[in-house]
Amino acid sequence: MGIQAQFLMMMGMLICLTSFVFADSGTATFYDPPYTPSKCYGKQNNGNMVAGASDRLWKNGAACGKKYSVKCTGPANKAPHACRGAKTIVVKIVDYCARCNGTINLSRDAFSQIADPDAGIVKIEYNQA
Repeated sequence: MGIQAQFLMMMGMLICLTSFVFADSGTATFYDPPYTPSKCYGKQNNGNMVAGASDRLWKNGAACGKKYSVKCTGPANKAPHACRGAKTIVVKIVDYCARCNGTINLSRDAFSQIADPDAGIVKIEYNQA
């Protein structure tokens, strides 16, 4: 492999690794389908990788349509094995969650990719994608 290719590969890996260095910490919960209607888009279907924002992210609706990378970092309660590896997902904010017990309220589909739904709530790192 040429020096330029090695350099580009190393830079790519460095960028991937540093993306969560500047991540915020919080907690994630989940909600069950159907994922419509939503506060941002009414009855428009935005798929399964969606989330509701707590007051911390909502900012009077400014969060609508923003995408966030979310990674489970551990249990927020006594649930063993809450996280499913080190996988990161990307979700789109489509709703407001006024009574969330977490920072971000993931769709069940999204939550299930990073954590065991039996955990109910998990610690996360997140940043705007």
